[in-house]
Amino acid sequence: MRKLLFLPLTFMLMIPAFSTAQMKNHKPTKNTPFVWEGANLYFLLTDRFYNGDTSNDVNFERNKPTGKLRGFEGGDIKGIIKKLDDGYFEKLGINAIWFTPIVEQIHDGVDEGTGMSYGFHGYWARDWTKLDPNFGTEKDLAELVKKAHKKGIRIVLDGVINHTGPVTTIDTVWPEEWVRTGPQCDYKTFNGTTACTLVANLPDVKTESNANVEIPQFLAEKWKIEGRYEQEMKELDDFFKRTGYPRAPKYYIIKWLSDYVNDFGIDGYRADTVKHTNEDVWADFKTQCQYAFDNWKKNNPKKVLDDNKFYTIAEVYNYGISGGQDFDFGDKKVNYFKNGFDNMINFEFKWDAKKDYEFMFAKYSGKLNNELKGFSVLNYLSSHDDGGPFDAKREKSFESGTKLLLTPGISQVYYGDESARSLVVPGAVGDATLRSFMNWEDIKSDSKTKETLLHWQKLGQFRRNHPAVGAGVHQKISDTPYVFTRSFSKDDFKDNVVIGLDLPTGKKEITVGGMFADGTKLKDFYSGKKVTVVDGKVTIDSEFTIVLLEKK
Repeated sequence: MRKLLFLPLTFMLMIPAFSTAQMKNHKPTKNTPFVWEGANLYFLLTDRFYNGDTSNDVNFERNKPTGKLRGFEGGDIKGIIKKLDDGYFEKLGINAIWFTPIVEQIHDGVDEGTGMSYGFHGYWARDWTKLDPNFGTEKDLAELVKKAHKKGIRIVLDGVINHTGPVTTIDTVWPEEWVRTGPQCDYKTFNGTTACTLVANLPDVKTESNANVEIPQFLAEKWKIEGRYEQEMKELDDFFKRTGYPRAPKYYIIKWLSDYVNDFGIDGYRADTVKHTNEDVWADFKTQCQYAFDNWKKNNPKKVLDDNKFYTIAEVYNYGISGGQDFDFGDKKVNYFKNGFDNMINFEFKWDAKKDYEFMFAKYSGKLNNELKGFSVLNYLSSHDDGGPFDAKREKSFESGTKLLLTPGISQVYYGDESARSLVVPGAVGDATLRSFMNWEDIKSDSKTKETLLHWQKLGQFRRNHPAVGAGVHQKISDTPYVFTRSFSKDDFKDNVVIGLDLPTGKKEITVGGMFADGTKLKDFYSGKKVTVVDGKVTIDSEFTIVLLEKK
């Protein structure tokens, strides 16, 4: 089995001779299509990325002392826009951004045993129809989508249908025809995973119900105070008339979430706690989001990016790519790909990352081009709620970047992966330690952080520019040196690349495996060196151990 790459000496050999400030955004050619299956997606906690507007840092008197990293820290939509304007995402090769929910959260907080906690993470909804002022305004969201689209970057929102926010002295429980408050899930069966509450004091929406229910009194009163009750009710009447759905809890929430697609032209949803609802919920969710997406395109023809459909990603905790299309509850198997999802988060990837390149690349290419063909998985190495990340101490950031960004499937760059943001924060308990504020100061002043970031930028841009990397077919050329090809075709578009890893520094000879004919002029994206194919090979002299070959 191939040894894991990047021993300490290799780290030093790969350090570039120039700074991240000199890293330009080398864009894909104009005819390169955006392919969801090979996207390079950036995932961030809205509240923890960048504070673009300090005037919205405190709302609803959320000023009680909290546990470490359990309160609002100031990040907002304007902060994402600021970094978008700065070119941060483009330099990182990002072509899709997913951020945590931005709907209005419960106004108070709860003590989870780790001190007071507020809904800074966005998963404690109080009103799905309104943005939380801590995150920003509808104007901010519209500006973000517009600017992202101009840069070829898609926007993915995070949607919660499974539960409301916790109950507090300020935030009353939703009516019993809307939610259940027990029992807690035991995860032993399908019903023991769906007809239950995830944790204590997290009311579970009765998504299995098709019974007609009325708007909760507190929500109606809230809308009246805000001067929008009549408009909201009219829209609901129109929605239920058009769809023929019963006025059941799940359909209200589906309507509210799909409105963001219709109004702002967002490109996809990551759906939270998917396995805790009946699967048909998500089939209906996808149908309505696609309807809204088509409607937005019809109303905004000059803003349409391409003919891609609306994209959906499922968080089904513990799903792994080895399971193929099914998730096994023990007493029942569910195929979420056939119930509204294009993609599922792959909880298996961090374990596969402990193995060698060829094992990973061949396995994922084989799965995605056979039993999962037409769908994809979202690979990640760290996240906001996985307490066992691949590299918890951030000792393998170069290796992490190489494995994540070169493996078939969608790559999820969790904010700070690219800058080795610490996942160990003294005083923070549980998942809070994974959610520190983005380490912008390190990026600005620390040389090691800059070196790490540059590595991720090079690999990220290469992946973005070449759909073959994430969505193509993998084929090994040789073991020593380790060289492989990726090939992708869609309609008249064809994309081929040759990649070499664990190579010697200095002069190295790479066989291109018949991918490029003799006389073809190529460029090594990693070093910037230009070469020509001679006798099926190229010779590159660089100080790096990676070669990313593309046609000039």
